[in-house]
Amino acid sequence: MNWFILFIAGLFEIAWAIGLKYSDGFTRFWPTLGTLFALITSFVLLGIAMKSLPVGTAYAVWVGIGAVGTAVLGIILFQEPSEPLRLASLCLILAGIVGLRLTHA
Repeated sequence: MNWFILFIAGLFEIAWAIGLKYSDGFTRFWPTLGTLFALITSFVLLGIAMKSLPVGTAYAVWVGIGAVGTAVLGIILFQEPSEPLRLASLCLILAGIVGLRLTHA
């Protein structure tokens, strides 16, 4: 169950990172409010997941989900570069996340 909670925390990390872009430097009220909600939710869920998961593993997976998801949404939503080396690097991060999950039964 804590792996599922960690995954949801990672999704909220993606939400607050993308929300930062939409908040336009915290000058837009609703995007700023959504960003703050996602930020707090992400941290709370990460803390809950860390009750039974190793801190290094939980943090690395949380950051990895956030990094990959934010980069992919940046490509889709903001037309950021999607060069082969960048995509390969994101795949390596994803492989690291999967590897950490597989090594922690």
